Amino acid sequence: MDDAAPATIKQLREPGLLSGHGQNFLRQYELVERVLAYQPDADEDALNRAYVFAMVKHGAQKRHSGDPYYAHPVSVAGLLTDLRLDQSTIIAGLLHDTVEDTGVSLEEITDNFGEDVADLVDGVTKLTRLEGVSQRVKQAENFQKFILATAKDIRVLLVKLADRLHNMRTIQFMPKPESRLRISRETMDIYAPLSRRVGLSVFAAELEDLAFSVINPDARSAIEKRLETLASQRDADVERIRRDIGAVMMGAGLGDEVRGRLKRPYSIWRKLESKSLSFQDLGDIFAFRLIVPNEADCYKALGVAHHNWSAFSDRFKDYISVPKPNGYQSIHTTFRGSGNMRVELQIRTPEMDAVAERGVAAHWRYKNERYGFDSDAARAAGLDAKASLTAFADMLAHGAEPEEFLEHAKLEMYRDAVFAFTPKGSLVKLPAGSTPLDFAYAVHTEVGDTCVGARVNGAERPLRTTLRNGDVVEIIRGPVAAPPPNWEGLAVTGRARSAIRRLTRVKEREEFVALGRSLLEHGLRRLGMDPAEVSLKSIAASAEFSSRDNMLEALGRGRVSARKTLLAAFPAAAAGDRDDPVPRVLDDVSASSLVAGEDLTSGVTMRLAECCSPLPGDRIVGVLQPEAGVEVHVIDCKRLADYEAEADRWIDLRWRRGADDVLAVARILVTTVNQRGVLALLCKTVSDALGNITNVKMVKRSQDFFDQQFDIEVEDAKHLTQILAALRALKVVDSAKRVRG
Repeated sequence: MDDAAPATIKQLREPGLLSGHGQNFLRQYELVERVLAYQPDADEDALNRAYVFAMVKHGAQKRHSGDPYYAHPVSVAGLLTDLRLDQSTIIAGLLHDTVEDTGVSLEEITDNFGEDVADLVDGVTKLTRLEGVSQRVKQAENFQKFILATAKDIRVLLVKLADRLHNMRTIQFMPKPESRLRISRETMDIYAPLSRRVGLSVFAAELEDLAFSVINPDARSAIEKRLETLASQRDADVERIRRDIGAVMMGAGLGDEVRGRLKRPYSIWRKLESKSLSFQDLGDIFAFRLIVPNEADCYKALGVAHHNWSAFSDRFKDYISVPKPNGYQSIHTTFRGSGNMRVELQIRTPEMDAVAERGVAAHWRYKNERYGFDSDAARAAGLDAKASLTAFADMLAHGAEPEEFLEHAKLEMYRDAVFAFTPKGSLVKLPAGSTPLDFAYAVHTEVGDTCVGARVNGAERPLRTTLRNGDVVEIIRGPVAAPPPNWEGLAVTGRARSAIRRLTRVKEREEFVALGRSLLEHGLRRLGMDPAEVSLKSIAASAEFSSRDNMLEALGRGRVSARKTLLAAFPAAAAGDRDDPVPRVLDDVSASSLVAGEDLTSGVTMRLAECCSPLPGDRIVGVLQPEAGVEVHVIDCKRLADYEAEADRWIDLRWRRGADDVLAVARILVTTVNQRGVLALLCKTVSDALGNITNVKMVKRSQDFFDQQFDIEVEDAKHLTQILAALRALKVVDSAKRVRG
């Protein structure tokens, strides 16, 4: 977040300057002085030698900007000093590119700077080697390496984040637009969420905004213009409110340290994208932060604020009693200030403020006369650096494929937390939106594998139920491990989905092995051989398979034919045999229907409900309609309430993978000001967001506003939310929302 105690909105928008911004970079003595300021016993000689080592080894290398290359590692080291990290981390920042780009060996780094520095440089180097490769699977493999290296030492992640932040600050100098876009998407998908995961919001906010300016420059420009207009209208109001809050708190003996904040463009975009709000309805574009001495004063200040101003009851959050997973603590409340202006106030102590900005990095300090990471203090503050990455480690333990791992890791990083309890009172922390099946896997993999049902707060509930804070969940277990039917709609966490996929792969392999055995035995009998007297292991060896089961699985999946396999083992006997047709395995991709469900008869009539117009990507459920087949609804469709008492008509459904390859038509309603050129601007915005308008209808027209209905071809639900967010960012748009029927 951008903090200041400004007099104008323009000042509110100035980001806190961090080292290495722009063309300038730290000189040698400046960097050393920065480290000594917070770690007086640091080895000054080692820091000086590392600075010179980086300069000499990178030599005449240049960056795209024309700067000497060593300006980059020096700037990275400067960013790490802003986080007050230890001497070894600063030196690793200076040397992080030497092994990759200059041919320096790890042995040379060990000899000059010690094993601790060499291990950090090695961890960062391993993360870098696959960067720049465009294939998605390579990016996924890289991310797996990232998590493994970070789990060993959190400092590897911090060096890498500083490296990425400085590269993003200079991304405009990259000559190829496609490279800028690829790196920005990777930053938005991986590095910014990871920064938030470990509480490093000062990095995350800037990474998001820099990436946003490359990925969607038009939307960012539109939001910037709206903010400029807002600044001209509200400048005096903001300063007046800041003074009012300070005066009231000073009168209560709480001090007047009030800082102002204006949301960054990307943060506003996220709100427009995730909520059906117009720009003017956003209630926390302006926020104020009150810093008080201790935790008790936080609650006292809350009482003072609510006593003096009318609070919005639905806009209160206490992150002190229940911190966020990344250790964030603060009280948030929203009230109506003078001038009828909605004001968000965040109340916290100096220690909470440090953790809110620097997260895990706020816990580097002296302990037992040694400067380093204070893990006990971090855990006491609600942040365990390694525990924050546990969900990722669990996915790796379950053998998740790289792409699968990356997909669900992104979901884990973007979700807030929900707190549920076992019947014995043990707390289980889960991502928001989790279900009882996610809860079961969070307790133990074996509990998840055998889960067949759940009781929530004493009542038996469907496994699709979304858990809420404070729910008590009891898992009902079956006798054998088996994936529940249509589990894709029942689990959202990466840990649960990876474990279920592993279990599914095991069960699926068993089925294909059995099918392959049947095909091979049939082929042997056709050759006049008794399967009981033939060694399948010998056949596998002759056909060059590593094991009997691998051969049988390949046969069952149709990858090889029984005839060719037997021909390798018994060339004379099988030479005259005809080739068996390769068995066709029905899977999601080859299925003709886009929707799959439990116990659905092939060819059953499917109808997309007009009331909610489901799109690929929506969570869906089916309702059996007499003589009309299955009606498909979005899971939050209001019409489902009509069937609440008829659970036997409900059918769990999911989109097949083939649905990704089709275009679906979504209907949206856009309210705009009555102004020349509006329709052209709307059409251009939809087109720029890769949507295709198939129909336009003027629904309502008045002197000031138009209501226009658009039918748009989209790829999936996520694509539609992106189009809606782009429209909401326009100055001429009052509201844009999806039409449900």
